[in-house]
Amino acid sequence: EVGFDPPHQSDTRTIYIANRFPQYGHYIPQKFADNRIISSKYTVWNFVPKNLFEQFRRVANFYFLIIFLVQLMIDTPTSPVTSGLPLFFVITVTAIKQGYEDWLRHKADNEVNGAPVYVVRSGGLVKTRSKNIRVGDIVRVAKDETFPVDLVLLSSDRMDGTCHVTTASLDGETNLKTHIAVPETAVLQTVANLDTLIAVIECQQPEADLYRPLGPESLLLRGARLKNTKEIFGVAVYTGMETKMALNYKSKSQKRSAVEKSMNSFLIVYLIILLFEAILSTILKYAWQMEEKWDEPWYNQKTEHERNSSKILRFISDFLAFLVLYNFIIPISLYVTVEMQKFLGSFFIGWDLDLYHEETDQRAQVNTSDLNEELGQVEYVFTDKTGTLTENEMQFRECSINGIKYHEINGSLVPEGRTADSPDGIRPRLVSSFILTYHNGISLQEEELFMKAVCLCHTVQISADQTDSLGDNSWFSNGVSSQLEYYASSPDEKALVEAARRVGVVFTGTSGEAMEIKSLGTPERYKLLHVLEFDADRRRMSVIVESPSHEKLLFTKGAESAILPYSTRGEIDKTRIHVDEFALRGLRTLCVAYRRFTAQEYLEIDKRLMEARTALQQREQKLAEVFNFIENDLELLGATGVEDRLQDKVQETIEALRMAGIKIWVLTGDKHETAVSVSLSCGHFHRAMNILELTQQKSDSDCAEKLRQLAKRIQEDHVIQHGLVVDGTSLSLALREHEKLFMEVCRNCSAVLCCRMAPLQKAKVVRLLKTSPEKPITLAIGDGANDVSMIQEAHVGIGNFF
Repeated sequence: EVGFDPPHQSDTRTIYIANRFPQYGHYIPQKFADNRIISSKYTVWNFVPKNLFEQFRRVANFYFLIIFLVQLMIDTPTSPVTSGLPLFFVITVTAIKQGYEDWLRHKADNEVNGAPVYVVRSGGLVKTRSKNIRVGDIVRVAKDETFPVDLVLLSSDRMDGTCHVTTASLDGETNLKTHIAVPETAVLQTVANLDTLIAVIECQQPEADLYRPLGPESLLLRGARLKNTKEIFGVAVYTGMETKMALNYKSKSQKRSAVEKSMNSFLIVYLIILLFEAILSTILKYAWQMEEKWDEPWYNQKTEHERNSSKILRFISDFLAFLVLYNFIIPISLYVTVEMQKFLGSFFIGWDLDLYHEETDQRAQVNTSDLNEELGQVEYVFTDKTGTLTENEMQFRECSINGIKYHEINGSLVPEGRTADSPDGIRPRLVSSFILTYHNGISLQEEELFMKAVCLCHTVQISADQTDSLGDNSWFSNGVSSQLEYYASSPDEKALVEAARRVGVVFTGTSGEAMEIKSLGTPERYKLLHVLEFDADRRRMSVIVESPSHEKLLFTKGAESAILPYSTRGEIDKTRIHVDEFALRGLRTLCVAYRRFTAQEYLEIDKRLMEARTALQQREQKLAEVFNFIENDLELLGATGVEDRLQDKVQETIEALRMAGIKIWVLTGDKHETAVSVSLSCGHFHRAMNILELTQQKSDSDCAEKLRQLAKRIQEDHVIQHGLVVDGTSLSLALREHEKLFMEVCRNCSAVLCCRMAPLQKAKVVRLLKTSPEKPITLAIGDGANDVSMIQEAHVGIGNFF
């Protein structure tokens, strides 16, 4: 592609890595945005005119300005100071307040734009500022640093070109995501090698959708953070206000309360009354002066100028004089009183002990006092899930092993109905008797195998710094690591691996193709042969490993609906009952199973997997068929119950809001299954509710048909309550052509859950309700940068900074 002109008006952009443009042919470089982020509203040059324009858009301010100007222009019965001084005071105080807030935004922007970054230029690493990064620059990012631009991953410090990132500020998910570089650039791990790279990237133009990136495996988004990887090199493809994070921010607009809007409406009515009074009084004055004796009485002689002036000018002057005389029908003191009430009311919110957070010694902070009275009129609450409803901390609670239910007490797995002091608890200190102890005649070898399955069937990583520094002093006497820190692409996996560590089966990391564990203090190495990745259709993931005794084992974990039907051995019925019990308590459940392969079976599986992975056509379909062939004839080991800890008193709060007639919508970037599970556990959805789903819609026609089916179902079952689950893709289709039908379905549902939502989609949903015919007052609450657009869009926005 080198040497060809990129199209100027195109759906794609051509990026020359390291800005090595073709040296021959007629080439005109495309123009791209610089990397400055601008969240401020004003500049030094436009602050005064722009702020005055916004302030005089308020009817009251504009009215008092007109009155003040009239008093200056004509001979009026009152002094101009009576209108000018209060107006000047209000305008000045508001301007200072808004100017200070914008100065803080400028300060934050300067910190971001001035952050130091390293760029590959002229054969070396050059330190520069974030704002100086250009599209095409090769950028180096180190561990725990935030990506300064949207990057395409070129290489990492790992030989396989992988890296791990968290995207909490983009979609609210704190779990690790794995990204991989293309093999051709993954080997270029030094600055010298990268400096010799001559390549071109052809990609789409910037778009806001977080879930449709250009190659999700290689695109690293601005705002995400590098984890568990020492460093990566990437080429900048989208910069500044064209990054996906910036495109998902709403422009900041000034919010006005419903009371202020109604006051403006009343003000217009009183203005009409005032104009009528002034016109009527002027007409009556001239009617009175029709008689000569009243036209120029002895006590009010006209001057020569008044006698010679135009009658039209005299009429206008008299009309304006009456306008000033009667202008107190709209008292400026009313606005001063309302502003003072709002200002003082904001202090009471800050003093409220119910809103005080003792652990962090933080009180509620009121950023704008204009919205206090809105809090008493809220009809819809839009809330984020991760970090707002939940603490985003998964905790292992219970498990079912071989048909026996266990719960964890002080690092021990204790069978139901027993205490931690019972001899049957699986405890790390029972190293010698662990395999020899019997419970109801069943060898505890099944329990150890279950914990090993949990320790091996995952995508958990150990901190890169720690894998190099684990020595003998890193372990307690019971074999449990004292300093291992796990990172996982799923918070459930991390909770399960940590639970296994507490019990005494410890995942200590990977070494090449081997997975290393310590089972009750004894090191074991399992060769990792294949990973069968999780996907939404199968709803399970598996690993095939070779044990120290050279057995080929398949360990599988997933949703009960994806494991139990494929299990032929084990305590299937008992486990199913336990899983239902866990789910009723709001726990997130996973089933664990395994399968032993003979040498012949493994050879066939290995051959079929290699053929599917290297297929040039229908690769995904062939892989799915092979995965289903392998994940069959399983022996069920048990199930786990993990709790996503809710914030304190979430259930009571949601119930109180519902009793007050307030409808609650949960808007989250999380996966469908996770979001529904949390909605059930926090009381947003309840068990007796009929859950309707509008998910995975592919076309407008399918979406419309599904909406009509849901509307019909609601009409038929109008006696019971309904809850609606909708994902981001289906929502986009519903809002494109079928907004009215979608709103009808939503209004008839007691609770709505929107999952896989991009930040800008959250704002669109809020605006949809806000602008509906009923014009309800809305409130949005969130805890991350991905909630900013939603918070700005709602009438009242609440940011949770704990």
